[in-house]
Amino acid sequence: MVIALIVIGIVIVIAVLAAVGFFYLRTSKISKLVSDLPEMLKDGSLDEKLKGKIGSLDESQTVTKTPPVIIPEIKLDEVLAETPSLKDKLATSRSVFSGYIPKLSKAGAISAEAYNDLEEALLLADVGLSATTSILNDLKVKVKERDQITATGLIDLLKSELVAALEVGGHELKFEVVTEESGKKRPVVYLFVGVNGVGKTTTIGKMAAKFVAEGKKVMLAAGDTFRAAAADQLKLWAEKTGCEIVSGQDGADPASVIFDAVNSAYSKGYDVVLADTAGRLQNKVNLMQELRKVKKVASKEPGILSEVLLVVDATTGQNGVVQAKVFKEATDLTGIVLTKLDGSAKGGVAISIGQTLGVPVKLIGVGEKVDDLIPFVPGEFVDALLDA
Repeated sequence: MVIALIVIGIVIVIAVLAAVGFFYLRTSKISKLVSDLPEMLKDGSLDEKLKGKIGSLDESQTVTKTPPVIIPEIKLDEVLAETPSLKDKLATSRSVFSGYIPKLSKAGAISAEAYNDLEEALLLADVGLSATTSILNDLKVKVKERDQITATGLIDLLKSELVAALEVGGHELKFEVVTEESGKKRPVVYLFVGVNGVGKTTTIGKMAAKFVAEGKKVMLAAGDTFRAAAADQLKLWAEKTGCEIVSGQDGADPASVIFDAVNSAYSKGYDVVLADTAGRLQNKVNLMQELRKVKKVASKEPGILSEVLLVVDATTGQNGVVQAKVFKEATDLTGIVLTKLDGSAKGGVAISIGQTLGVPVKLIGVGEKVDDLIPFVPGEFVDALLDA
């Protein structure tokens, strides 16, 4: 029994020694191959020496070299050429009219049915009943004043009526530069108002980027102290655009934040202050009164309150007109920023606001990019809506 155990032990030892020897031999060969690689690379004989040391590859195992992928050069003019036009961005709004205008053009003589079609198209485009009725009444009067007017002429008259409804007040943003006797400039203040979710903070960020690109020094005022996310979002825009921001603690008095921002901008020689306000419901009397206080503070020296801009989500349709009416009473609006026109919105709400309230649309948002916040030009807007 003892002898058998000794024999088994000897066999195990021999097997272990054999395995160690085999492993050492293989490791030595691999090490030698690795040490030879630099020399092989120098004299270009890598392929031949490898074949001799590790055996040649079968034809089926031959590795083919994949040519490098070349990324084409992106030219700026080609990118700009592919930028969608205003007509493309207003596709939803234009689609409302596209079913009526071609039909009207082929009709020849103007009939009661033609006016019915126009009325239906205007209402579907969110122009609103009051504005639609006014526009059609004026249109009928002008048609009677002209002899033998065709359907094509009627469309031209319609364009003129829509442009006239939109051309109320000035559409350019005011930017008053006031320099004191000491040579110090007073900062221009833009106050942004509107309900939650319409895009106030994003609009401010895009405007900040545009002013910075023009070489102006911009101060942001986080006056929406009731919603932490609004202040955080504005801080991100400040970082992105390189602007300074003044903000208060949650629940702080919004008017005090605006006051601090204006005074800070004045002392540091900033050109413009873009002031956010809380997104408040237009039917909350106490909140609207607070907004009046904010506007009063923003109007005081050393700032110059140039614009009170109501940001309206175009997808809300006629509700946007109601918002504009109440905010106008509370803050004496100077202009409208109409956002989200590139989505499911119907651009007729711009016509309704102009016709009903006499407040000019100054900017429109037609996309997510900074350059998608563009100046509002009535003629271009109407052409984009009605041209096929």
